[in-house]
Amino acid sequence: MKYETPANRKRVNLTVREDVMSEAQALDINISRAAEAGIEAALKAEQSRRWREDNADAIRAHNERIEREGMALPTPWWAEEEV
Repeated sequence: MKYETPANRKRVNLTVREDVMSEAQALDINISRAAEAGIEAALKAEQSRRWREDNADAIRAHNERIEREGMALPTPWWAEEEV
């Protein structure tokens, strides 16, 4: 996530494997930013999973309708298969 204005930061304690910390420090990786990026990725993945779970019935019904009735609009010229 990118912020237009700097977001407030909160100090937290993390437990990280020693080998991971040593390698990150050796590569001069900003540990706080790396942890934040990992948490953001986990948030995005979980939000996506929950959205799919919450909307599974609607998605299934939509796909069944498409199988049964076909697409509502004709296939665009750029997506048509050549004969």
